[in-house]
This record gives sequence, structure tokens and C-alpha cells, in this order.
Amino acid sequence: MKRVLVLLVTVVLLGSCGVRPEFQQGMTENKFLRQNKGAVLSGIDGKQKTYRVNREDRFYVLATFEDGVLVKLEEKELAPAWMQNQPVNSSDGNRRN
Repeated sequence: MKRVLVLLVTVVLLGSCGVRPEFQQGMTENKFLRQNKGAVLSGIDGKQKTYRVNREDRFYVLATFEDGVLVKLEEKELAPAWMQNQPVNSSDGNRRN
């Protein structure tokens, strides 16, 4: 009886130590929002909602839901601050005459 109890407790403990995926295709919108408290609504397009989750300093994730189910996941990198203030190059290739 003790062996069965020890085996049962061991299985339960090892099962609870598993890594829960942060994002997975088909997860519900409610589950996503519970796991990602910092998610911000980024856009709504018809039946699709897109949430943005910031990761570290330079990366963010865009999660798109359709009818409450995750259908698209994109990880993007922010442009460095020094690049955001650069003027757009003209079509002449910045030639000086």
C-alpha cells in the first residue's frame, strides 16, 4: 500500500512540474489573457483581434485570435531608438552634386 501511495504522489509531483507552453496554436483567448497579464489589444479587424505582448526590451509578440481561438503568432524585433530618428533616403541615393 505504501508503494502505491509513493508512486501516486511521485507521478502527481512530476506531472505538475511540466513546462506549460506560453503560446500554442488553438489556445483560447481567455487562457492567453490569463497567462499574459501584460497583453494589450493592438488591433481589431472584423472577427480578428490582435494582442501585443512585450518581451524583454527589444522583442514583442503579436497574437491574432479569430472567434476566440489563436490562429496566428508573430515575434518581431523593435528597431533601435537611433534608427527611428533617421530620415528616409530619397530615391536618388543621397547623391550630392
